[in-house]
Amino acid sequence: MESSLFFGISTMAYITAMMIYITYLAFKKAPIGIVATTVTIVGFFSQTMAIILRWKEFAELSGMGFLRSAPLTNLYESMTFFVWCLILGYLIIEFKFKNRSFGAFITPIAGLVLAFIDLTGVSKEIQPLVPALKSNWLLAHVTMSFIAYAAFAMSFATGLMYLIITAEKKSEISYLFWTFILGLFAILLVTMGIDFLTFKVKVRPEEFIHSYLFKTSFLHSSSAVKIISWAASLAALFVIWQYGYILKRVLEKLNVTPDMLEEITYRSIAVGFPIFTLGGLIFGAIWADQAWGVYWSWDPKETWSLITWFIYAFYLHGRMVRGWKGKKVAIVAVIGFAAVIFTYLGVNLLLSGLHSYGSG
Repeated sequence: MESSLFFGISTMAYITAMMIYITYLAFKKAPIGIVATTVTIVGFFSQTMAIILRWKEFAELSGMGFLRSAPLTNLYESMTFFVWCLILGYLIIEFKFKNRSFGAFITPIAGLVLAFIDLTGVSKEIQPLVPALKSNWLLAHVTMSFIAYAAFAMSFATGLMYLIITAEKKSEISYLFWTFILGLFAILLVTMGIDFLTFKVKVRPEEFIHSYLFKTSFLHSSSAVKIISWAASLAALFVIWQYGYILKRVLEKLNVTPDMLEEITYRSIAVGFPIFTLGGLIFGAIWADQAWGVYWSWDPKETWSLITWFIYAFYLHGRMVRGWKGKKVAIVAVIGFAAVIFTYLGVNLLLSGLHSYGSG
């Protein structure tokens, strides 16, 4: 049985779970929450089986042994592994804190990642390794990096929820910040969706970004369309700012407290940061020395990984040394994950460097 079948099942399960969790968030009925958790678990086990089968397929094709055949060598494999880590982290939190409300914020991230894979035509073929990847460091470096990324994604979701639930006035910096972040994500998703529906092409993600992205809106040849796109975006931001309190009221009706959200945000970063430091930076530097003869070359991926590290180091320093709590550190947690996204996707798709093999 091929791994693609199980990946397909997990994709459908996560997207279905996303819709059920959102329904649970709206109606607060326990049976709906149980169904959402069950579907998520089914998707997780299906994806686990898919990863095992793909690992086996890769090992048989490459003949390089178990450690060097980890299915983490291209954009498709790394993104699916990120989703696996994210769902595992979410299930741990759900069972530990006995609260399913987070599912409505976590599963959309998984759903968007999987939708990105299908819509952009990311290659799903098992590809031969480039020489730099033929190392036993592959498993440790990439696995630990994506475990950390998943932990940071959890902190992003709970940090954003904290800002939503604690903001009191529309003029507060925290309120302006979270409404802008949500609005920005919504605008990007809508405009990218229009691009996909208009051009109906499936090419490598980097080719799509350079040739098609925002060509139906902000980069359209018509000045009138550009003006309308910017005006619609500003209007959307205003609407989210004006009616953002509705989302706060929904969260307040759930069994979610600011203390719980702050604790999960801190624990997620406290777990992810040392894993990222060891696996992402230290192991990466050792592997770089073996592959390229230098520990650090200021490659774009390395530079942005260091920027991400500094942001989360600032979070931990502020909280543990300076005693910061509340909205200030929650904003840092959200900004940190924005840096993670650019480190992972933005560098691969927009910039070039020694890590270019991580593209689609």
